[in-house]
Amino acid sequence: MSPVAQQLQVLLPTLEQAQRIYVGYSGGLDSHVLLHGAVTLLGAKRVTALHVNHQLSEQACDWVEHCGQICQALNVNLQTRVVDVCQQVSSTENTAREARYQVFEKTLGDGDILLLAHHQNDQAETVLYRLLRNSGPRGLAGIPLTREVGRGRLLRPLLSLARSDLASYAREHQLNWIDDPSNTDPIHDRNYLRHQVMPALSERWPGYASRISASARLCQQADELSKDLAEIDLNGLDDKQERLGRSIDLSGLLVLSALRQANVLRHWANLYCQSPPGYHSVMAVLQSVLSAGQDRKPLVVWSGGEWRRFKERLFLLPSGWSEKAPEACEWQPKSPLTLADGSVLSAILTNGPGLKLSPIERLLVKFRSGGERCQPAGRVGSRSLKKLLQEYPLEPWLRNRVPLIYTCHADDRKGEQLIAVGDLWVCQGFAVASGEGVYRLRWNRLSET
Repeated sequence: MSPVAQQLQVLLPTLEQAQRIYVGYSGGLDSHVLLHGAVTLLGAKRVTALHVNHQLSEQACDWVEHCGQICQALNVNLQTRVVDVCQQVSSTENTAREARYQVFEKTLGDGDILLLAHHQNDQAETVLYRLLRNSGPRGLAGIPLTREVGRGRLLRPLLSLARSDLASYAREHQLNWIDDPSNTDPIHDRNYLRHQVMPALSERWPGYASRISASARLCQQADELSKDLAEIDLNGLDDKQERLGRSIDLSGLLVLSALRQANVLRHWANLYCQSPPGYHSVMAVLQSVLSAGQDRKPLVVWSGGEWRRFKERLFLLPSGWSEKAPEACEWQPKSPLTLADGSVLSAILTNGPGLKLSPIERLLVKFRSGGERCQPAGRVGSRSLKKLLQEYPLEPWLRNRVPLIYTCHADDRKGEQLIAVGDLWVCQGFAVASGEGVYRLRWNRLSET
């Protein structure tokens, strides 16, 4: 039995339990070997080939036709997805990869498995590439054997095999594959490593790929230990959901060593942000945010999110939350109102104290423009909204976004009256202890509803 067949055989119990089995199929040697091996082991009816057309080559349509012919010969169902990849960005290769994985996420359903044909040489190339990009243990762990993708799971059954094993299989079974000319262009960093650096390493250290793969496994173990320690530390920092993002106890974080602070910050961001922070972002938090005085408003931003500090709490906020400015609008309180920035304002019937809404014909929702004054129920006299918001535990970055609820009378002579400020307080004259038509206001993020 060939090494390819042996590796697939090991996964047979897992594959037999899958709802659907997809094979990422580019038409190249590696993916053709994987597709042929999967069909041989499982039968053609259990396998679906998934081809992503990136439209980056003049030969892209020819490759789609080639994949169709191969799948027809194997009696395998082929699904083709066409994606648009911008070639003007700094790394077309990374952009194409992101587009490809978006296809995978949309395609895989519950219980589905996607097989990809990465092998040991790919692993060595990835580790070296990330080493040159200043990666830590997580990056140097290389390509994972398996991980979740969308609602399914990704598996790389050939990751422990050398590319020569795949080439031997292809020759043995007389497979016909595509050679993408872009894979030899040294302008791409990975191609330079593959064609200039790797051959030199192989000449000096013939077993370099397996050695690098072994180091990657050690880095993966180190990363798992770091993750376990970060979980322990995070559990002691009162990590909680906020109106926007999350926060942790700053005093508890400061007790930890600098290394553990950095470790828990990276882990915390990985849990809740779209992309992980880089080394410099984490260091900026340790050097400027944690040590900032109470009168400061420190901020560290990266592509996946941002860190801020307020009232002895460190806040982790999502990226892009401030890009859309709030806009005034009318509101029928029987239905939740999604505001322009993605937050949601709703009115919930309550038996306790709240806001009497039934006599009000319609409401207006506005936002701070300066000079507003009001009198919270139960307080003596009115004060400026700016001063009141400083008294209430609302984060400074949300004070210009808190919805101000006004009555809008049919009788224009009465004008507009401010009756509530978000879910922070109801204004004097509009608060009631109980009764019919009493509502409790709630203002939160769309993802929290």
